[in-house]
Amino acid sequence: MKVAYQDKRKIYDRTTGYCHICRKKLSFGNYGLIGQKGAWEIEHSNPKSLGGSDRFHNLYASCISCNRRKNNKSTLSVRREHGLSRAPLSNIKRKEVKKVNSIAGAIIGGVVGSVMGPWGAIVCSSIGAKMGYDRNPDIY
Repeated sequence: MKVAYQDKRKIYDRTTGYCHICRKKLSFGNYGLIGQKGAWEIEHSNPKSLGGSDRFHNLYASCISCNRRKNNKSTLSVRREHGLSRAPLSNIKRKEVKKVNSIAGAIIGGVVGSVMGPWGAIVCSSIGAKMGYDRNPDIY
């Protein structure tokens, strides 16, 4: 399948550069380069052999081994083999979730720290915000 650079970029960015099946980090420059670190291909979530299309909503970045192993199985069944239920988040969604996690961490830290007084609330709130922000939003 011949794909324009900007379309490859959109598909790659859709999962923040991770394989949508196993979450392995991919390298944008190693598209289709078998044997290279982070090599990837465009994978059809609903396989063409089962009526899937080349429309954007059906295309995901996948490491070559996952794409080849998936063959014509459903994406959901293959993700379940890795203990996952959905694709990694896009950059936009990832930022939104990290912001919510940071706010939640700050609130929880502030409440816990309040037993140590105002300075405890401030310090624990800051620590909670940082921990919330650093939490991987793709782990669910």
